[in-house]
Amino acid sequence: MRIALVHDYLAQDGGAERVLWALHELYPEAPIFVLFHDREKITGFPEPNIRESFLARFPWIRSHFQWYLTLMPYATERHELRDFDVVISSASSFAKGVVTPPHSLHLSYCHTPTRWLWFDARQYLSDLPYNPLVKAVLPLLMHRLRTWDQLAANRVDHFIANSVTVQRRIWKYYRRESEVIYPPVDLSPYSAAEAPGEYFVAGGRLVPYKRLDLAVRVFNRLRWPLKIFGTGPELARLQEIAKPNVQFLGRITESAKAELLAGARAFIHPQLEDFGITPIEAMAAGRPVIAYAEGGATETVVPGITGLFFPRQSWESLLHAVLHFDTAIWNPARIRAHAEQFSTPIFKERLQRYVAERYEEFNRGLFQPVLLKSNQTMLPP
Repeated sequence: MRIALVHDYLAQDGGAERVLWALHELYPEAPIFVLFHDREKITGFPEPNIRESFLARFPWIRSHFQWYLTLMPYATERHELRDFDVVISSASSFAKGVVTPPHSLHLSYCHTPTRWLWFDARQYLSDLPYNPLVKAVLPLLMHRLRTWDQLAANRVDHFIANSVTVQRRIWKYYRRESEVIYPPVDLSPYSAAEAPGEYFVAGGRLVPYKRLDLAVRVFNRLRWPLKIFGTGPELARLQEIAKPNVQFLGRITESAKAELLAGARAFIHPQLEDFGITPIEAMAAGRPVIAYAEGGATETVVPGITGLFFPRQSWESLLHAVLHFDTAIWNPARIRAHAEQFSTPIFKERLQRYVAERYEEFNRGLFQPVLLKSNQTMLPP
C-alpha cells in the first residue's frame, strides 16, 4: 500500500503539525506534500520526504503567505499523487482539495473546516494588519474561496474529525459525515504533582481568538499570580494591559511546561478550540482545567472530576469561576488517568486501524458507484 501525506503548509508548530508527525511515524516512507516549508520554524521532518509546491519559490511566502491565498487552491491541485494507493490529508484549509486519481483512496483528517472562510471570517478580517482598502477587497476573494472549499470537500472519500465539535462543523459546512479520532497528545513529559503551588497558568499560541485577555483582566482584579507561556501577535497587547502579578514566560521547553503545569493550581482555558491539546497536557500533569463551556473542551474536561466550566466568554463569568474554585477537592491521579485516553499510542492505533479498514472496503468496491449495464447510468449503491 503506497501512502502519501498531504498537509496545508509547515509554518508553525501546533496541534495539526503534531498530527502530521504522528502520521509520519506511522508511515515513515510516505512523502509529505505541502504548499511550503519554513525550515527555521519547523524542524525534524526528513528533508527527502518533503515535497513543496511551486509557491515555495515565491518571495516572502514564509513571512507573508496570506498574500498568496488565491493561488493556494491551484497549488494544492498541482500536487502529483498518481503513484499512490492512499492519500491522507491533514487539513485545516487547503490540503483536502488535492486531486487524486480514480485508483486512490483519499482520507482527510480535518482539524476544522477552514476557520477563516466560515465561522470565524469576520474576526479573521478584523485582526489582519492590513489597510482598509485591502480589507474591503478580501471579502470578494473569500467568496470565491468558499466555493472552492466546498467543491474540495467533495473530493474526499472519507472525513476524519478531530472532535465532535469539528464533526458538527463538517456536516454544517460540507454536508459530509465523518468519524471522530481525537488527535495525539504526548503525555510522556507530564506527571501528577500532589501539592500544587499558589499560581494559575494559561498560555499557548498568543493570538486574538484564544481570549487570554479575559484571564489577564480577571487576575488584574484579583491580584493573584498568573503565569502565561507562549508567544504570538497578542503578546505586546497582553503585556500592555497586565498588572505586575501577571508574568509572561515566552516560549518554553516541553520539560519546563510540564513543570509549570504540575505546579499550578489550575489551567485557565478561556477560548473556543476545535479540540485543545494544552488542557489535556494540564490534566496529564494532574491539574484541573477552568474552561469556557464551548468547543473541544466540553469533550475532554469532566466537570467536577477534571475541571469546571464557565458559561459565557466574558471576564465576569471567568472571574466567578476562579473565585469559586477550590484547590483542595481535586484528585491529581484521577485527572491524570482521564488524560491518558488521549495519548499518542491510542491515536496511532485507532488511525492505523481506520486506514486499513477503509482501504479494504475501497479495494472490495464498497461505497463505489455501480454501473448499470441496461442504461449505462452511474448510480450509488
